[in-house]
Amino acid sequence: MSGRWDAASQRMLLRIDETAADVATGFPNYADTDTGEWTRSADGFWTGGFWGGLLALAAVDSGARRYARLADDVAERLTVRASSDTAFRGFLFFYGAGVAHLTGKSETTREAALAGARALASSFNHDAGLIPLGSQAEESDAVGAGAANIDAVPGTVALLAWAARETDRPELADMARAHAQRHVEYCLREDGSVCQSAAFDEWDGTLLRRYTHKGRSDDSTWARAQAWAMLGFAQAARWVGPEFAGPATTAADWWLDQLPADRVAPWDFSAGPDEPRDTSATAIAAAALLKLAALLPDRPRYREHAAAMVDTLTTFVTPTGVGDHRRPGMFTGGCFDPRRGVATDAELVWGDYFLLESLLALRGVLEPAEL
Repeated sequence: MSGRWDAASQRMLLRIDETAADVATGFPNYADTDTGEWTRSADGFWTGGFWGGLLALAAVDSGARRYARLADDVAERLTVRASSDTAFRGFLFFYGAGVAHLTGKSETTREAALAGARALASSFNHDAGLIPLGSQAEESDAVGAGAANIDAVPGTVALLAWAARETDRPELADMARAHAQRHVEYCLREDGSVCQSAAFDEWDGTLLRRYTHKGRSDDSTWARAQAWAMLGFAQAARWVGPEFAGPATTAADWWLDQLPADRVAPWDFSAGPDEPRDTSATAIAAAALLKLAALLPDRPRYREHAAAMVDTLTTFVTPTGVGDHRRPGMFTGGCFDPRRGVATDAELVWGDYFLLESLLALRGVLEPAEL
């Protein structure tokens, strides 16, 4: 497998080079896998941080300082988003600045990450015990001060806990712990599956109802929600405390029990065989399994499953076969938002990030629990 992992990593670096050389403004979001053209967000949306994270990983893999300088630039451009009323600042500032600092110790990215952490902390609802989605959360509806979302755990918990250590402010770690625990209560079902979203009483945190923003139905399991939960709770186990290993493994075991034989998740686990699959959800889950394997050495099967998943995912990195003349290094098969018909078979910047992170971890270039 190692040869395929090396080759896929090299092709992905070529794609990063091509994207970085494009003079178009904004942040890469999703790309057409025939033309390779990126649809970009002007302000970073919730996805822009993953572009900075990709550049930071490229710096680690290649040793080239040019990637680190580009990651610094992304972090600086994202800093204006610190004041945005959205819990997805965890994505923006952990992946858009924190990853570059953790891997490269850049002062520019450290300051950007701290700005994001301080702003997130200012949104913490002490009565309810979490950071709500916020009025500017990048969903189409059902957001605000009484809404929660499993997508707001990965990145957010790690960023707050890291900032607590960096600035000697233990209250930030307390916020991270409470935020993660609330989402265990709200989103993790008894059978180990995950519901994406929840409405709660903002005065005391009481769960009012569970629902979904992007899944097929409120009762189904959107693949990316399950993967985000695996990742978020694994990060909580690493950054906050071992009590989150239980929720993380519960969600991970459900994933492995439900994953199809070809190891690529459907966009929603209730989807039929002719509906889109989501390689990006599968890449997130692989990264989470690698973190859990590092944290829980008595569960080597997590690394084995992650390696098999990543090996399959490398077959989605262009060129995918003889006669494929598309731009090299595109990670195809990502499904953004089928409910709204957006990028249902595309290259997704977060999919790129988590596949490359997983490849670096499997190749021994990166310690998976570091992030």
